[in-house]
Amino acid sequence: MNILILGGGGREHALAWAIRQNPKCDRLIVAPGNPGIAGVAECADLDILSRVQVLEFAQENAIDFVVVGPEAPLAAGVSDALRDAGFLVFGPSQAAAQLEASKAFTKEICDACGAPTAAWARFDAAGPARDYVTTQGAPIVVKADGLAAGKGVTVAETVEQAHDAIDAIFDGEFGDTSVVIEEFMAGEEASFFILSDGTDCLAIGTAQDHKRVGDGDTGPNTGGMGAYSPAPVLTQAIQDQVMAQIVRPTIATMAAKGTPFQGVLYAGLMIDQGRARLVEYNVRFGDPECQVLMMRLGAQALDLLLACAEGRLAETCVTWADDHALTVVMAAEGYPGDYEKGSAINGLNALPETGFQMTFHAGTAIRDGQIVASGGRVLACTGRGATLAEAHQRAYALIDAIDWPQGFCRRDIGWRAL
Repeated sequence: MNILILGGGGREHALAWAIRQNPKCDRLIVAPGNPGIAGVAECADLDILSRVQVLEFAQENAIDFVVVGPEAPLAAGVSDALRDAGFLVFGPSQAAAQLEASKAFTKEICDACGAPTAAWARFDAAGPARDYVTTQGAPIVVKADGLAAGKGVTVAETVEQAHDAIDAIFDGEFGDTSVVIEEFMAGEEASFFILSDGTDCLAIGTAQDHKRVGDGDTGPNTGGMGAYSPAPVLTQAIQDQVMAQIVRPTIATMAAKGTPFQGVLYAGLMIDQGRARLVEYNVRFGDPECQVLMMRLGAQALDLLLACAEGRLAETCVTWADDHALTVVMAAEGYPGDYEKGSAINGLNALPETGFQMTFHAGTAIRDGQIVASGGRVLACTGRGATLAEAHQRAYALIDAIDWPQGFCRRDIGWRAL
């Protein structure tokens, strides 16, 4: 079959790498792709937020299956346009994508189905939001209601920090959006990935990422500096609780509202004293969580995505190896603040590309034949092994073989589990 993946980051590189291994895949195109993806798939220069461009491209290239990687095309309704034209699509509708596109929408769904989550309030102006924070006190969590590329969340340790975060959001840092303010939840955070075909659900893996930029979980939040799978904190008992109290009620409520959810549901969870509460939903694979999940799933990833899109999850299961994967993000100096683009990255051609070691490209470009950094998070060096320690060693061996003085990484990814 001819498969089109929309996106051009580390998540899409990992999806392409896994899908390419499946014999069902005859032709694989990734739009817009990146230099790393070009090693496993064709890349196409395409505006993936344009319904017209994506639809015309899919028709002209006889695409059989479309996998939507990032959240922005989902929120823009690209999946709806493709489905309306008869294409098989992995990814939720624009209406269902509100589970990520609007924090307030998700909170309302949780209230409707009784899913355990933090107490919350929504505000359309800075004054009332500041007053609410002053009354509630700190620590407290301030979130931009809309899409913010993983950066619109502030865990404020003081009332003043919360006020600053509120002002930044209403000053337009994340576009025209409201503010959701939440109770601070203590505990350990982890990610749970579930496929839903609108009716049935299938858990496909757990992961734990590292949001803070510095070793020891210090510094500002980022889009993620590394991740590992599985996450030991998500025991089978907790997974069962999450499916029963959070995921299945959410899917049932979405269906009852006339907005059935089809795609991957990424549940960010806070675990405390053996119980989980929902932090947030994403409606796509996380980055860098996708890298560790795809390393462990391999070729069966395509079978799972197809079963989801075709409504066959009730008859589908995941085959897990008893293994571990760990990925370390290399970022440009200055990230998540201001950083320079265009620095040369050397040594990539000599790196192994196997089922146990892969370097996924997240923010790279080619300039005059040289691979250069084009984003904040640039590479995701990923290892797989029988133990987490072995996966850790293989990932950092890739890091140490890369010649990029302008790049940096955390040296303690996986420390909680290790």
